[in-house]
This record gives sequence, C-alpha cells and structure tokens, in this order.
Amino acid sequence: MSEITGTGPLKTVVHVEEVEQVEVAPGIVSRKVGITGHARGWLVDFAPGSEWPEIDVHATEERYYVLSGEVIEGEERHGAGTYVVFAPGSRHRPRSESGARLLGITVL
Repeated sequence: MSEITGTGPLKTVVHVEEVEQVEVAPGIVSRKVGITGHARGWLVDFAPGSEWPEIDVHATEERYYVLSGEVIEGEERHGAGTYVVFAPGSRHRPRSESGARLLGITVL
C-alpha cells in the first residue's frame, strides 16, 4: 500500500492530443504536458527531415525518451526505446531523418 502526501495537487492527468501544439520550427511541434516546481514535461514531434532551429543549451538537466522514430544528435542515432540524459551546461541540436516523437523532462 502506498500513501501520497503533499500540499498542492497530488496528481495531474494530461490527455496529450488535447494539449495545444506550438510550432518550434518547420516540421517540429511541441506540447507542454506538465509542470511542477521541480520539473517540466514536454512532448515533441519531429517530421521527417526536420532539425531543431538552434543549438539547445541547458542550464539544468534535461532527459528524453524516444517513443517512436529516430533522433540524431551529432553522429549518434537514438531509436525508439532510447533514454537520453543531458547534464546541466550541455548543448545539442537534435534532428530526425525519419521523424520521431520524444517525451522529455527538464529538471528545474
């Protein structure tokens, strides 16, 4: 048996397809799927041939899980089922040749 305690909302349920999409760049859309005082969740869809518009620099830790497709970071290819963690101060510029969907968490 588990117990959930706290002072604010203890659970948030998000139906991803109901969340507003924001175009990040041609062929890339993002949805904010949750935010707390500790982390921010997001879902990003890459169309085939799309690339993040600029180098993404992280002041805090960022993680993502590739749900489908393949993401390319420099010379590394991350397919579905891959979990990637970026340390604070890291930089990257993801792209996708085939299209991809990521579920990410940024630690605040």
